[in-house]
Amino acid sequence: MFQLEEIKEAHSKVKSGADFPKYIQDLLKLGVTKYDTFVSDGHTSFVGENNYRVQSEPKYSTLEVADISDAEKFKQYLKIHQQGQTNYPTFCNHSAETGVEKWTVDMNQMTCIYYDKSNNQMLEEKIPAL
Repeated sequence: MFQLEEIKEAHSKVKSGADFPKYIQDLLKLGVTKYDTFVSDGHTSFVGENNYRVQSEPKYSTLEVADISDAEKFKQYLKIHQQGQTNYPTFCNHSAETGVEKWTVDMNQMTCIYYDKSNNQMLEEKIPAL
């Protein structure tokens, strides 16, 4: 099964949202089937076969996630991030500002779903193929 160090190595290659599809391919090769990233501190819970799990440590100081979500503004922020115009810390700040509590990536469905604090789906995206 995969180890946190292998995931960190794959993540170290990500410089912007434009690198996301390649990162997903790297995680698939490691055996990751799903992961949840929490905006408040950047920790991620990775899941593999037979419910195998590893969790990363927090990545940054705690961000206050807005209680009221703004899906339309978030979509604008996501678009510029995916075009490589913002870095990951900026994207996380934008996510918190617009009420994104977490995102879930499902490798089997090849989707990334963003949720607010009430666990309402704000946006579902198909992960583009390489």
